[in-house]
Amino acid sequence: MKPLSKKLVLYVALGLLLFVSVSLAADLNRPETAVTPNTAPVAAPAEPAQPGESPVPGSSPAAAPVAAAAKDAVLRGDAKCTACHAYSEKVMAIGKTRHGVNADGRTPTCTSCHGDSIGHANPGGEAQAKPDRTFGLHTTTPAAERNAACLRCHQGDAKRYMWLGSAHETRGLACTSCHQIHIAHDPVRDKRTQPEVCFTCHKEQRAQVNKPSHHPILEGKVSCSDCHNPHGSAGPKLMKRDSVVETCYICHMEKRGPFVHNHRPVSDDCTNCHMPHGTTADNLLKARPPLVCYQCHSGHGTPGVAGIAPGITTAPKANSFIEQGRGCLNCHTEIHGSNNPNGGQNLLPPTFFLR
Repeated sequence: MKPLSKKLVLYVALGLLLFVSVSLAADLNRPETAVTPNTAPVAAPAEPAQPGESPVPGSSPAAAPVAAAAKDAVLRGDAKCTACHAYSEKVMAIGKTRHGVNADGRTPTCTSCHGDSIGHANPGGEAQAKPDRTFGLHTTTPAAERNAACLRCHQGDAKRYMWLGSAHETRGLACTSCHQIHIAHDPVRDKRTQPEVCFTCHKEQRAQVNKPSHHPILEGKVSCSDCHNPHGSAGPKLMKRDSVVETCYICHMEKRGPFVHNHRPVSDDCTNCHMPHGTTADNLLKARPPLVCYQCHSGHGTPGVAGIAPGITTAPKANSFIEQGRGCLNCHTEIHGSNNPNGGQNLLPPTFFLR
């Protein structure tokens, strides 16, 4: 039997190709599969928008219930909320915060903060009810009820366990008065932007930190929470430690001592001499020397001279020179405390703080 020629094989292949093409064209023209101008193919349900993503172009909020019903968008069990709110960047931004970490078992849900809100999720009348708890600027939810939602998780930690009875709590402030929950960058938790949040109420301190001598608050090196615990404290003025001086010693440890001779105002309260937020005098002093010294040291020995003890000198001119110099710190350089061993009835108190 002779082998088939190459031309015959080529003709057979072309015939098969033509047959397949005709068959496919016939299938496409059948009525059950044809697409008419008045109909459109049904699109598959879109996936729910992820945190920080924009909705699919061409889609509408009306399609949100279908999309969100598939699975939770950010938090566990949030499908019934994201069915409507998946297209709100303000709401969905919570996925960028610590409250949106699904890997953490402590992560709350929408209803943990806003309540079950059955009337809001399933409106029965013409007007949709608000959530059980709202936190916006014009909310009607009492501050105590709003705070209860936060304290359910945050009351037991070391910074917030003294919130009840604190100055901010008794004045009706809510957690959301300072904190923003649904954004990745909460200004009050950033050292650079925190003072502006505090200055919203504490306007006197805003003026003080703009004076020539101030703590580097505006420079972003010190924040209000470095000294104060806004959630409550056992010390005065919401200090982080039990007293003002103990709080100041966090940074100014060289002033702690103990010294052979302690300066009593220093051991009592640093604000006896200093204005911690800012002042026009150097070194945060309430007034320039010797006026700040005259708050305590006046009327002893030579009138107006800080701390001149009787018998220190018998020359009236010497006392006048000391008074005219008005430079207490020229001699008393260790004003916070001294280890100078000199002492005695006729030498106290001028030698207390000599180098």
